[in-house]
Amino acid sequence: MAKNMQPIVKRCKALGISPAYMGYTAKTKSNTIRDPKGQMRRKQGEYAMQLNEKQKVKFVYGILEKQFRTYYENAAKAPGQTGEVLLTTIERRLDNVIYRLGFAMTRREARQAVNHGHFTVNGKRVDIPSYLVKPGDVIEVREKSRQSAMFKRLTGEDAVIVTPPKWLEKDLTKLQGRVLTMPAREDIDLPVEEQLIVELYSK
Repeated sequence: MAKNMQPIVKRCKALGISPAYMGYTAKTKSNTIRDPKGQMRRKQGEYAMQLNEKQKVKFVYGILEKQFRTYYENAAKAPGQTGEVLLTTIERRLDNVIYRLGFAMTRREARQAVNHGHFTVNGKRVDIPSYLVKPGDVIEVREKSRQSAMFKRLTGEDAVIVTPPKWLEKDLTKLQGRVLTMPAREDIDLPVEEQLIVELYSK
């Protein structure tokens, strides 16, 4: 399986997004400008802007081109605005839901945990990160996985409190989450202009 091994902070800077959207806290030196003229960026052309928006979504969610195109083609056939349908579909990926529930620190960690079979959906083990959840689905850490350090830290005294978006519900005592409804565009805080992605694929 192909993996995106690009450095997180460097790639975020290139795409113009905060590492916080990847679950990371960037540590950078302040007041350090090695090349003052390098701070002046050329004005992006239309294609470059469209491509940048697509690359943002692919990078943040950890999706490769072939799969991303499939998401787009399915969104184009579905009712509603194609760009919004595209984003809300990707938001329903199991690895993203695990991250949103706070059961993993990053989407990459969530993807690995799903691959290793640490989660169930409606009582059945699911090891496919791209699995799309739907309203009513119950996501839970498997009983055999609860003693691992990764999940013990979720309920410890130093546990980081994560508030899931309104379309998800979390029961930390049971290490369980529930999908209440389909995500809406306003539930996705990634700063992306999805219409530019639609324009890119419409050419």
